[in-house]
Amino acid sequence: MYKVVFFVPEEAAETVKEAVFETGAGRIGNYEACCFQTAGTGQFRPLPGAEPHIGQVGELEYVKELKVELVCEDTLIYTAVAALKLAHPYEEPAFDVWRLDDVWMTSEPTIPRRML
Repeated sequence: MYKVVFFVPEEAAETVKEAVFETGAGRIGNYEACCFQTAGTGQFRPLPGAEPHIGQVGELEYVKELKVELVCEDTLIYTAVAALKLAHPYEEPAFDVWRLDDVWMTSEPTIPRRML
């Protein structure tokens, strides 16, 4: 299992999320299209040779963005990342992919005595 985190301009968020969800990412048990998102402000300065979707080469740009977090099964991760990159409006989208351990299913759960 992986956690995928990406940053996207607010106006493009639904399009990018839907593209990633269509790959099967964002499923938790009997639920689909699961994610958590937080609003923030991203910044960047396009360098010479860049073809920015927003802003101008050499100028610092501030953009209202969403940070979107979702889970993705091992077998879907490459397809999900490809969909993210294709749907994202930025030339170089910012994203992270984190490998998750399934500690609940791989170990016997124990409840500390003080919690009983």
